[in-house]
Amino acid sequence: MEGAVGAGSGGPEAELGLRRLSFAYQGLAEIPYEIILEQRDSLEVLDLSYNLLEDPALLGELERLSTLILDSNSYSAHVKFPYMPSLTTLWINKNHISNLPIFVEELRCKFPNLKILSMMNNEAAPSYFNGGSLPQYLDYRLYVVSQLWGLEVLDDTEVTEEERALARRTYRKQRLRDPSKKKEPPL
Repeated sequence: MEGAVGAGSGGPEAELGLRRLSFAYQGLAEIPYEIILEQRDSLEVLDLSYNLLEDPALLGELERLSTLILDSNSYSAHVKFPYMPSLTTLWINKNHISNLPIFVEELRCKFPNLKILSMMNNEAAPSYFNGGSLPQYLDYRLYVVSQLWGLEVLDDTEVTEEERALARRTYRKQRLRDPSKKKEPPL
């Protein structure tokens, strides 16, 4: 793939202007910021899957980053992301996210243009795969959609207009009680 380099392909430091970069399956405990930030003017897709990562603090310097893949790491609901208005896609499947309201609030504040979110196989995202029931899964979807209004895809399923309307009705009281939340769009 043109403009893409993996960590095992002779070193991404040799090429500037990459659009895609992968450090997946490297067993990393820390994000290799030195190499990644060399691509700050061009990087659009960053894959840090299957590592031992916990702190994404400096990723905010990647102003063009639109897709961040953090599957199978050590992120919890208390992760503190940098503000990243360019991010539209976040995959954070199979981490240690157990508190949905705390995590979703972080996403709402830090990724205002998020369109695609996948957080399957986390405790906070109940499904058939991790022992959750269908009612738990449906409630999870409604809650996330009610808080992240611009979301178009959650996990592996598109957000429908009917689902969006039901989410607004179901969780409207919660949003009205918190004056710090942005005004709700009209039904």
